[in-house]
Amino acid sequence: MTLKAFQAMVYGRVQRVGYRRFVLDSAQELGLSGYVKNERDGSVTIFAQGDEAAIEKFIEMLKSPPSPAYVKSIDIREVKPRPAIKYFTIKPSPLHEELQEGFGAMQSIFMDYWKEFRDYRNEFREFAKRTDENFRMIMEKYGEISEKLTTILETLTRESRETREMLNETMKLLKEAIEKLSR
Repeated sequence: MTLKAFQAMVYGRVQRVGYRRFVLDSAQELGLSGYVKNERDGSVTIFAQGDEAAIEKFIEMLKSPPSPAYVKSIDIREVKPRPAIKYFTIKPSPLHEELQEGFGAMQSIFMDYWKEFRDYRNEFREFAKRTDENFRMIMEKYGEISEKLTTILETLTRESRETREMLNETMKLLKEAIEKLSR
């Protein structure tokens, strides 16, 4: 296998958005060696080497990173391979810059979730409104049913009292009739 190498300067939104991690994962997936590092001007430098087909595929992958990263342009030049480089790595920046990078990437992810949640806010409001309307209807039905039950109970109580009075009156009359017959 003939080792081929290139160096690229990538411009756009490529720092604090997880672009270097994307480059690392892509290079490792293709079996390339090299490195990626941030530059002070906001660009990213990439050195990669490997077989020609993998290099060509890698260059195409670099142009289309996942959001929120965005590649405006890439300057690529062929360079001599460096057989001493065996793996693909991220060359770290000073610690404070790496922390900013990590927080920046997390902020981008958070903002994506926040935007997605924001899209659902109206749906949640509509759901709450429907729930409130359903609850109000249930309470109205409960009120109607409660009134009907109260009316039924009052009727049963009244009719039961009238029936008891009629039975008492009938018992009294029967008792009197029996007493007359027994004399």
